[in-house]
Amino acid sequence: MGDAGEGLIDADGRIQERMEELERERTRQQHGKVVRDPEKEHALESLRLARTELDRQLKATANERRRAQIAQAIAEIDRRTKETEDGVK
Repeated sequence: MGDAGEGLIDADGRIQERMEELERERTRQQHGKVVRDPEKEHALESLRLARTELDRQLKATANERRRAQIAQAIAEIDRRTKETEDGVK
């Protein structure tokens, strides 16, 4: 039974080495990536989409009052985008 015990110890050692190797690989990969906040990314994407829609409306609108409203809305979206990108709320 001595040989069987050595086989288990060897297998356990290989498993441990593989786990350490995977951990090193994960650590190496994480150092190259910027970790982003999913909520912040979602907010930025929503702001980008809103701005795109407002740009479309601005190009299609002839009424000066409505154009002024849209311009103010775009300015507000730009302000919020900058605020979100800077991480200040």
